[in-house]
Amino acid sequence: MTNNAWGALSDETRRKVVELLKSRPHTAGEIADQFSLSPATVSHHLSVLKGCALVKCERRAQTLIYSLNLPAFRALQKELTRLFN
Repeated sequence: MTNNAWGALSDETRRKVVELLKSRPHTAGEIADQFSLSPATVSHHLSVLKGCALVKCERRAQTLIYSLNLPAFRALQKELTRLFN
């Protein structure tokens, strides 16, 4: 997970998506509204974040709700701490 996570976070748009999700879970549409990108491009970024377990997705009826996977970010934090201590 960690190597993929670093690669996923190397993209500025994905970092902005993560920052957006810090405040609260969002639907894909709410996320797309924050960017001047096509919905397909936003979907791709969400898929990358989901694929490396940084973001979780929950289906509520017809709506997909995206949120941060906090344990994954804690694991990254521990790895950074280990690298720099």
